[in-house]
Amino acid sequence: MHRATSKRETNKSESDKSNLIQWFHYLLVLAMFVGSALCWSSAPEQIPIRWNVQGEVDGFGGKLPSLLFLPVLTIGLQILLGFLPRIDPGRANYEQFKGTYRTIRLLPTVVFFVIHSVLLAHAIGHHPDMSLIAGCAFGGVTIVIGNCLGKVRPSWFVGIRTPWTLSSKLAWTKTHRIGGWLFVVVGVGILIAAVVHSAWAIPIGLVSIVASSLGLVVYSWFVWRTDPDRIHPVGTSPVPGEK
Repeated sequence: MHRATSKRETNKSESDKSNLIQWFHYLLVLAMFVGSALCWSSAPEQIPIRWNVQGEVDGFGGKLPSLLFLPVLTIGLQILLGFLPRIDPGRANYEQFKGTYRTIRLLPTVVFFVIHSVLLAHAIGHHPDMSLIAGCAFGGVTIVIGNCLGKVRPSWFVGIRTPWTLSSKLAWTKTHRIGGWLFVVVGVGILIAAVVHSAWAIPIGLVSIVASSLGLVVYSWFVWRTDPDRIHPVGTSPVPGEK
């Protein structure tokens, strides 16, 4: 009885968390549209939409696409991310990390909201430090991804997907565990770089993530080689009778 009650309470907690995250999505998207509407009359016909690593504006766009592109893109991306598990051959595994997947789905919405807020600020005459904001956002997202990686279960659309992690549960588990720690460390490094010298944050982050990703690919291969329970990736098993 106690176990059944505990399970019901856990399921209710998960449901409440899911609803909270979903409403947070709605509020962020609504805030983006409301912000665009409020800024519409005072915004110039050309609005900054691109910045270099020093945080200097190096590209402009028209009012209509600039104020509506990110809110519409956010909606489209969320529809896509909600649909992907339905066509994933490993869709049964999503139930085991559905809370983590909700967090992963929330990340692009938060990032687009931050970028859109900076864009609106420029549209009404304010000039926040884009390189600092971008560096902090980049570092924060990397840390969150690092915390999520160890909880992701095998799938074709989420996680560190190499031929070896997809054909060995051991390689998947160990690679994601190490990858989680690596991404957290990289994220902290990006945040420090953003505070010390904001122009360094994005280049340092990109180089660190590429290097870490390549290292994780190699690591997944080494773990795969030691796994006695590894399987052939789909379509690579020898066909009996064929040469």
